[in-house]
Amino acid sequence: MKVNQIEKKMQMKIWEIIKYQILTYCYLNKIQVSDADLECLTLLSVRGEQELTVFCTEVHTRKIFKSSQTVRNALTKAEKKELITKEGRSKKKIAIHPALKLLTTGNILLNYNFLALDETV
Repeated sequence: MKVNQIEKKMQMKIWEIIKYQILTYCYLNKIQVSDADLECLTLLSVRGEQELTVFCTEVHTRKIFKSSQTVRNALTKAEKKELITKEGRSKKKIAIHPALKLLTTGNILLNYNFLALDETV
């Protein structure tokens, strides 16, 4: 079987490589996210577990979403899509869902291999 192959190598900043991992996960799992959702999830990945209210304020301050309430709404949708976890009662903690298996620290090399078989063969 003949396979056409392309190999691309690129150096990215830590923010970009985390964002790429989230985007790839969402694409492969058919989860739709907006650019703002993606920025928000990337920030949460970089920050690690956060207190919900503090994180919503930071996301709003960075002008990713127009208000803290919009951030909360986006995080509720992300939780339903199993992209984040929420724990606690009064001061809820949020974090990226472990199923994403993101690498967020140190030197990171992503090595994805995708194969598409030509169905006309």
